[in-house]
Amino acid sequence: MEVWLDNAYVGECYGMQAKVSFNKEDVQICGRMATDKKVSSISCTGSLRMHKVSSRMANAIGASIRNGRDLRFVVISKLNDPDAYGAERVVLKNVSFDDLTLADWEVATNGKIEAPFTFTDYELLDAVEAR
Repeated sequence: MEVWLDNAYVGECYGMQAKVSFNKEDVQICGRMATDKKVSSISCTGSLRMHKVSSRMANAIGASIRNGRDLRFVVISKLNDPDAYGAERVVLKNVSFDDLTLADWEVATNGKIEAPFTFTDYELLDAVEAR
């Protein structure tokens, strides 16, 4: 598993999730008691989970957000299981992080941070095809 943030390898990343939720509206259909649903838009959210080994996120977005600039990023996820039928790569576009963790630590515990985000577009670069 690998992650890149604007072409920079994020070696401290140990987990990632990106998902698309379907926003639906009710549709009444004559002659049916059940209300159907129609997808009217989508919401794209995700999260990076990283070991706290550097100030990567503070450096990437800290100064800009303090100055009112909403930086956008490209995130690429690669899942490569040697027992699977290949690797899957997904690019997330227009990524906007939701918060910035400046400090979150505990004695005798490895530091970890979670960086939630939203995005507006995605593309499957490589797909795992069943054989």
